[in-house]
Amino acid sequence: MKIEKIGVQLWTIRDYLKTSEQIKESFKKLKKIGYDQVETAGCSISYEEFGKIAKDTGIEIINTHENFDMMYNEFDKALEKQKFLGTLRMGIGGYRNETLADFEEFIRKANIVGKKIHDCGGRLSYHNHHVEFKKIENGIVPMELLAEKLDPVNTSIELDTHWVQRGGGDVREWIKKLKGRIEILHLKDFALDENFNPIYAEIGNGNMYWEGIMEEADKAGVKYYVVEQDTCPGDPFDSLKMSSDFLHRNFM
Repeated sequence: MKIEKIGVQLWTIRDYLKTSEQIKESFKKLKKIGYDQVETAGCSISYEEFGKIAKDTGIEIINTHENFDMMYNEFDKALEKQKFLGTLRMGIGGYRNETLADFEEFIRKANIVGKKIHDCGGRLSYHNHHVEFKKIENGIVPMELLAEKLDPVNTSIELDTHWVQRGGGDVREWIKKLKGRIEILHLKDFALDENFNPIYAEIGNGNMYWEGIMEEADKAGVKYYVVEQDTCPGDPFDSLKMSSDFLHRNFM
């Protein structure tokens, strides 16, 4: 398979996005090492200026991770921010709770927000972590519940490969299960440190079977491939370049 573009979840370089000048230089660096798209995790400057810098540096903003309470309670305000960024895809960075009732209430609200976004021409995305794989009442796995009850038309699942693996899920099976519902796939490798603790790694430097993952992603209709590395051993741009080099060499 071949993909045309790759993106970055900007949480990876969060320490380099504090001022307008830092953002501009960071976006230029991302372009230089092979990235054309980004996903935001909030903005430290005005959304209008952030969106302009992205446009001026040739970076496409494909999705956001925003505060869900704002989306639900102040939808018009959230939508206005999105328009400044040039995307109507609005993302939730995850949801952590322990009870079935809370997850069901969240899903109810998410479907309401998703319908509003879809009516405006966009889509709501849900990004998983590993906590959604911990069984709750009656042996229910929240990730299964989310897959079953989130509206497949108005919402999408932003599957994160590392977190599925860390939660004990099968990445390729989850991609198959969510065929047609994954607009954005988070590419994040999984490795073990010297004490056998799970850690993040550059794509290709961990233990994940990327050839199989990318093959299933292509079959499932994934539109965007976004690299994220929550923590890096050194300069995050060096880690992102390693991931970009691996993806360009093998899949682009």
